[in-house]
Amino acid sequence: MNTIIRHIISTVICSLLLAAMLIGLTFIAFSLDFPDGWSIIWQQRIGDVSYLVTVIGIVISFGTIIGIATGWYWKERLYQIDRKLDELVKGQKLSADDETYKELDSIQERMYQIQEKFRNQAEHAQRLATERAREREVSLQEIVVQERNRLARELHDSVSQQLFAASMMMSAINEMKAPQDEKFKQQLRMVEKMIHQSQLEMRALLLHLRPVALKGKSLKQGVEELLLELTQKVPMEIDAKVEGFRVDKGVEDQLFRILQESLSNTLRHAKATLLHVLLIERDETVILRVEDNGIGFNLDQVKTSSYGMQNMRERAYEVGGTFKVISVPNEGTKLEVKIPVLRKEENSSD
Repeated sequence: MNTIIRHIISTVICSLLLAAMLIGLTFIAFSLDFPDGWSIIWQQRIGDVSYLVTVIGIVISFGTIIGIATGWYWKERLYQIDRKLDELVKGQKLSADDETYKELDSIQERMYQIQEKFRNQAEHAQRLATERAREREVSLQEIVVQERNRLARELHDSVSQQLFAASMMMSAINEMKAPQDEKFKQQLRMVEKMIHQSQLEMRALLLHLRPVALKGKSLKQGVEELLLELTQKVPMEIDAKVEGFRVDKGVEDQLFRILQESLSNTLRHAKATLLHVLLIERDETVILRVEDNGIGFNLDQVKTSSYGMQNMRERAYEVGGTFKVISVPNEGTKLEVKIPVLRKEENSSD
């Protein structure tokens, strides 16, 4: 029930009870002097309106006014609490209010304590992620990196080139005078599509085989090199805005891995011709956004079954971030990751 309506009902009921008490006391007082006091009270009029009806009308009007006032008063305060809770849920800073209410001081203080606790947890998670990233780099054997590079190089030089040659041959065959058999022509087109899909799968595999660490490069450099390589090898228009900023090594590592996974999914499944990539820092928050114009998918079917989607979500959560995917069949997919930056607080405490 609406807050204002609930207060109106409560105050009207209380006012009616108070009026009943007053009328009862009046009746008792008249009964002491006049045996038929009740009929006298009932016959009393204020203007053309019965005394009792006037009293009840005044009481109901008074209760309604008080109910509206108190209901609006508490509705404004509840709205302020709801807005601040919404800011907490979204990971935003609690906004300062132009007008503060003394009744909410203790609640607001607890909200600030909760926000500080969330920030401490996110800071702790980012530090752990940074430590784990450094430990992985230290413990990673050089032979593993060399083997991955060797495998990627051989796949690129052999299988990838053969697929490219097969694709060119099939394109040439389909452009020549096609056979009259419609079923045979359909099979040729199907083979060409299968070869094209295999090329995309191979490029996605090569993307996974790239060294998983940035290897001394900044996040901006690593992302730009990755997108440049895709631009050269994939028939897809890539529009990118990548800004330089400083974050912990663990955050860089997770963002780079999420981008790799997202690009791999786009190559294998989206059938997109246009890809937008955004990597910026705004209001102490890193924003990674990847959007394509592909075939999209049904989120309800993918949430529980996609290992890649779950993997990206866990990577974002590991550094205290948020992960959101919007996809509509035949209208493309949009992925967004937001991670709070805590270095400024760390620097000020040093």
